[in-house]
Amino acid sequence: MRVIDRDEVARLLDHARGIALVRAAMIALAQGHSSQLLRGILDLGGGDAFGVMPGALDGAGFGAKIVSVFPAAAATGRSHQGVIVLFDRDSGAPACVVDAGEVTAIRTACASAVATDALARADATTLAILGSGEQAWHHALALRHVRPLSRIALWGRDGGKARELAERVSAELGVPTRVFDRVRDATRDADIVCTVTAASEPILAFDDVAAGTHVNAVGSSRAGPVEIDPRFVSRARFIPDHREGVLAQGAEFLRAKQLGLASDDDVGPDIGRVLAGTAAGRRDAREVTVYKSLGSIVQDLACAAWLRRAVAEN
Repeated sequence: MRVIDRDEVARLLDHARGIALVRAAMIALAQGHSSQLLRGILDLGGGDAFGVMPGALDGAGFGAKIVSVFPAAAATGRSHQGVIVLFDRDSGAPACVVDAGEVTAIRTACASAVATDALARADATTLAILGSGEQAWHHALALRHVRPLSRIALWGRDGGKARELAERVSAELGVPTRVFDRVRDATRDADIVCTVTAASEPILAFDDVAAGTHVNAVGSSRAGPVEIDPRFVSRARFIPDHREGVLAQGAEFLRAKQLGLASDDDVGPDIGRVLAGTAAGRRDAREVTVYKSLGSIVQDLACAAWLRRAVAEN
């Protein structure tokens, strides 16, 4: 059984490859060529959690991601740490163990890029990122593959950290990046908004975005922390990564339902159906669209299976 560590994942799995793998995995999930159970989450208190995500994907195998989520750890390392265990479909034997932190960092941003390609306006070029951690960097890296970014607006609670990230993005990606002190100033002229924070209460209001904006809501991956205004659920075209999961564990939807602002009918079809062309995504140029990302194990399994093959070939 091969162990594929963080450095090997980073060396082999780039964002362009990740986008292709995630796109295929989400279509497979929507078409019944894969399966996944609702994630099991153990609340450890203080915002920390332990999660288990089991699933199977045709052509990849089956297995689970076992991960800890410690938001405070992001200040000195990474908030998501763990392993993906992939089993061989033919023999039932464990085939490889992969560093889950690095895969999660890459595939989460790639999933947002896939959704952006499907849901954002074709002429979208301006990006706002709310957050200044690992996911903010990876989202800048990934989204440039699906839209020609002309500028990036950045907001983060830690102004110094946000400025450091802005300098890095400008220098390494060649995209002019500016830090804003207020969320609304960062988002009001953006075609695409990505929320990648550890916020427990909404940081993005519905009125903070213009008509025609696409939002990737990424930071909250379980019931509890609410990162965006619950009004987005009913007022926008609200597309989940996996509808069953968002109905049960999507914090913004659950908050909106509790407040009487939305019902199950306001949650649209799986992104995989939109990608496959069997369901509508954006319906007009002025519609606000939202991709609600909880994270799907089939994305991790697709990446792990590809990495297993790539390592064998090298």
